[in-house]
Amino acid sequence: MTASAHALELLKVAAAAADSKAGEDLVALDVSNPLPLADIFLIVTGRSERNVVAIAGEIEDKLIEAGSKPLRREGRAEGRWILIDFGDLVVHVFHEEERMYYSLERLWKDCPVIPIELPAHETRE
Repeated sequence: MTASAHALELLKVAAAAADSKAGEDLVALDVSNPLPLADIFLIVTGRSERNVVAIAGEIEDKLIEAGSKPLRREGRAEGRWILIDFGDLVVHVFHEEERMYYSLERLWKDCPVIPIELPAHETRE
């Protein structure tokens, strides 16, 4: 199996939202083969608790605007690892220390990485 077209569209919206709030090290994994309940994990790093909360909030807002409702969310109060489940797409926004500790990429290393295309940023001179 491969990630659905719907999941890939959600990924585009979520990745652009994360990038707009200075999310770093974005990685998307196609987990559709081992997991029957989700197609894609999006993993994002924030540099502080405040940044983690801002990234997760922007992703949630943009996906709601796109017509997708979160099924569940965890970790917002702590701001260290926020998980938002949109069904086909599960978003993990980590503080950098938690991302290194939990190392989801290593845990799911057998899953293919999905390339993420981010909007071009304007440069100021």
